Amino acid sequence: MFLDFWTPFKLAFDLLLSSDTELMGIIDLSLKVSLTAVFISLVIGMPLGAILASKKFFGAPVLIVISNTFLSMPPVVVGLLIYILISRSGPLGWLEILYTPYAMILAQSILVVPMSIALSRQIFETLNNEYKPLFTSLGVNAFRRIMVLVVDARIALITIGLACFGRAISEVGAVIIVGGNIRHSTRVMTTAIALETSKGELAIAMALGLVLLSIALLVNIASQFLRHYFKKAALDV
Repeated sequence: MFLDFWTPFKLAFDLLLSSDTELMGIIDLSLKVSLTAVFISLVIGMPLGAILASKKFFGAPVLIVISNTFLSMPPVVVGLLIYILISRSGPLGWLEILYTPYAMILAQSILVVPMSIALSRQIFETLNNEYKPLFTSLGVNAFRRIMVLVVDARIALITIGLACFGRAISEVGAVIIVGGNIRHSTRVMTTAIALETSKGELAIAMALGLVLLSIALLVNIASQFLRHYFKKAALDV
């Protein structure tokens, strides 16, 4: 019994050390999809978060409610909505991206954008309230306000980016609906783990699980290192 318990772990390490081609392909696609989705979500989410925090305009409360709603929306529901939109009979069916990595990037982006908006808005709102008297007295325009907030919040924004990446790469529900978990095409780590576990192929599932855990560990180490580095740089200045 004891040996049987450790067998999947041993086989998993053997697969990783041998750089199994299929395994490496799954890891590579996972990283490409998630990094692209995070980049898109940060490009969209952080400016929106800064605008919502620093400017009061008609419709701002509605945008906040919508972003917060998507923040708590189940991934499978998001995946279903995207599936309906990009299916052959859907309004975006002409794009022909269903069951492709592009559909998976779209799904992860939609899931992570609200997180990017909500977290960055909180950071920017705190800083804007702190600097508001100074901005008003100096007559700083909206664009320069946002730039100042971004520079001053750079440590927190890096942490937000890493948190968004952790959220994206661990997603399974939405990507399996719009990606289809097709071998050598749209199979990523989370969907492969679900599939291999259902097949009883625990070695491959465990290998991918170890990679995901390693990525989570590296994300946390990177977050701590960057926070320490920027704090030290700020003190030196």
